[in-house]
Amino acid sequence: MHSLLARQVRKFCKDNQVVDLDGFVRAIDDAYAAFENDRLLIENSLEVMSRELGRRNSQLADQLAGKQQIMDKMVASHSELLELNRQLDLTKSQLLQADKMASIGQLAAGVAHEINNPIGYIYSNFSTLQSYVEALFRMLHAYKNAEESITDPAVAGSLAKLRRETEIEFLQEDIPLLMTQSKDGLERVRTIVQNLKDFSHVDAQQTWHWFNMHTGLDSTLNIVSNEIKYCADVVREYGDVPDIQCLSSQINQVAMNLIINAAHAIGQGRGTITIRTGTEGDRAWFSVTDTGCGIAPENLARIFDPFFTTKPVGKGTGLGLSVSYGIVQNHGGVIEVDSEVGRGTTFRVLLPIHQEEQQET
Repeated sequence: MHSLLARQVRKFCKDNQVVDLDGFVRAIDDAYAAFENDRLLIENSLEVMSRELGRRNSQLADQLAGKQQIMDKMVASHSELLELNRQLDLTKSQLLQADKMASIGQLAAGVAHEINNPIGYIYSNFSTLQSYVEALFRMLHAYKNAEESITDPAVAGSLAKLRRETEIEFLQEDIPLLMTQSKDGLERVRTIVQNLKDFSHVDAQQTWHWFNMHTGLDSTLNIVSNEIKYCADVVREYGDVPDIQCLSSQINQVAMNLIINAAHAIGQGRGTITIRTGTEGDRAWFSVTDTGCGIAPENLARIFDPFFTTKPVGKGTGLGLSVSYGIVQNHGGVIEVDSEVGRGTTFRVLLPIHQEEQQET
């Protein structure tokens, strides 16, 4: 390229009658050499700058990746903290509910114990009183038969008048009826007191022990009868279920929560609450079915969340099912729900019959 340029320059100089042709060509060569040298310097500088820019871009990319990792870790840590706070709130709520139920259980056990003693006295004295009244009636009957042997008309007339005024015949009919009704009432009170003791089970509250599920369900139904007797009929369909190893006061609490929820779901109209029991493999189960309003599909996934409730403000805390879920999990069991709006809801609790880990500890 350089020789071609030189020939063209000589031709240009000859055509234009340039005198110092060689000097002009040398000047052109020098200018070209200087230009070529500058070009090479610029190319080398650009190459060096490009490499440096690439290196710095790589460093910047590494720094950005490191910062992104730090940001990702911070986001993950924040999410973990939120989850820990949620778990802490749930545990706190469950502890508060458990402490409240323990206090209620202790109170119920104390009241039951205090009532049980005077009820025992009254029941015993009432049985004695009933035998005394029967003896008195036998004596009155003997007196009535002896009236015919009284020869003094004044005495006989006085006794007959007193018998009419006292209405002996009516008393002989009414007093046994009153005593029978009173005795039935005392039996009812004794049953309620025993149910309170069975329901609270304070002495064994922290001890895993063998428990009859049917006894617990019957006690719970008696305790909450005032909640359900005006809105639902209770149907018991008990199967053949062995005793289970559990914390019975907590299982009673689960049953109570489910039965009260069933009564509330029925609302104003009268419905039916069906309690069933049975076994499935090495697990025993009980279920509570109501003919209430049912649970909307969008709420089914949240019913065990703490503080979630579909009840009006002030009508529920949203802790009943959450606490029940925690208790069942603590027992190594599961709680299932099947519901249809307008048809009703069934909660089914499955519990291990034998708590192997708890037994070992």
